[in-house]
Amino acid sequence: MSTVVHAKKRKVENHSALTELRQRGFVPAVVYGYKTEATPITINAREYEKALRLDGKNSIVTLEIDGKKLNAVLNEAQKCALKGTLVHLDFLAVNMSDALEVSVPVNLIGDSVGVKEGGILQQPNREVTVKVKPSDIPESIEVDISTLEIGDTLAVGDIRSTSTFEILDTDDFLLVTVSVPTVEVESTEVDEKATSEEIIGAR
Repeated sequence: MSTVVHAKKRKVENHSALTELRQRGFVPAVVYGYKTEATPITINAREYEKALRLDGKNSIVTLEIDGKKLNAVLNEAQKCALKGTLVHLDFLAVNMSDALEVSVPVNLIGDSVGVKEGGILQQPNREVTVKVKPSDIPESIEVDISTLEIGDTLAVGDIRSTSTFEILDTDDFLLVTVSVPTVEVESTEVDEKATSEEIIGAR
């Protein structure tokens, strides 16, 4: 069952009016999509942040707009760079019977063998795009990295066959790399430079 978030229609307002709205604890937003024209709305910031904590950003919410209910998923959230507070929200109204494309975080599990040996773990892409029905949207996709050694990489093609979701990214879409450590090499270069300087100084 989706969380109900109460909203009200609003007029398109200027910057100062939107600032005042946020100061009163509300977030300007817009909803569009399935059988829904783009509609500016206002949402109680505290109520929506509570829903985020309980269900996650990819969950379906029931927007109750002036008594009318519709199912929607968060499409984009803008936050204040300094305070981290919500500034604006975009909601996509959805048909619960139709699959949609959504970005899902990649959650790494396990301890890489290569990292234990000193390798450097990097995650070039932290999300993948999946096609899934709204009720089945995962909060994240777990990827086991425990067998990765130094020099190994892991891409979408490596997890596609074991994933229960249809991943739309290409097989070469890189998710994880375990690279060779560079600290020791740099340290050696510094030591060699210092030794050379000492020899020159002793002459």
